[in-house]
Amino acid sequence: MPRIAILISGFGSNQQAIMDAAQEGRLPGVEVALVVSNRREAFGIKRAVKHGVPVIYFPLAPYTRAGRAREEYDADLARIIRAFDVEWVVMAGWMHVWTAAFLQHFPSRVVNLHPALPGTFPGMHGIEAAYEAYQRGEIEHTGVMVHLVPDPGVDAGPVVAQEVVPIHPDDSLDELETRIHAVEHRLLVEALRSLLASDPG
Repeated sequence: MPRIAILISGFGSNQQAIMDAAQEGRLPGVEVALVVSNRREAFGIKRAVKHGVPVIYFPLAPYTRAGRAREEYDADLARIIRAFDVEWVVMAGWMHVWTAAFLQHFPSRVVNLHPALPGTFPGMHGIEAAYEAYQRGEIEHTGVMVHLVPDPGVDAGPVVAQEVVPIHPDDSLDELETRIHAVEHRLLVEALRSLLASDPG
């Protein structure tokens, strides 16, 4: 049974989609072993507790204040996650970029979701950037991608799944965000089902 950790920094709607899919059998045999948040106020913590999933709050700030290297934080968190016998790590709104100190523990088994198509609008504000680019007439649509994280590149890596999301002339930013989130919830589950089904274990 594949055991996954979900890493969050906020609301946790994609985390919820994964937990629901696992519970309902749409991710056959998958167990959400752990949820990690780097923010104490993240609503996703309450979602995990409601589902009976163990939660760890693990902020970066104490390392930064102590002058400790980012690699120490990454290595320590990797050790914690490995203690839960986790095989796959899913970044579902996690707002840190990994160093090799983390990634070496989960080679080809760290998955990220990004609300843009490959090679476009990396970083935290992908939806807003796409919306503004559409308003300037630079693009006709945006999208969602799920990809593996082999290195510290930002929102780059082998693409597992992608889908175009249209932008309508009368869209507000909120309307576009709603449409993108609906695709995220479905595409992330589909991508994980494909990845885990092909995993030799």
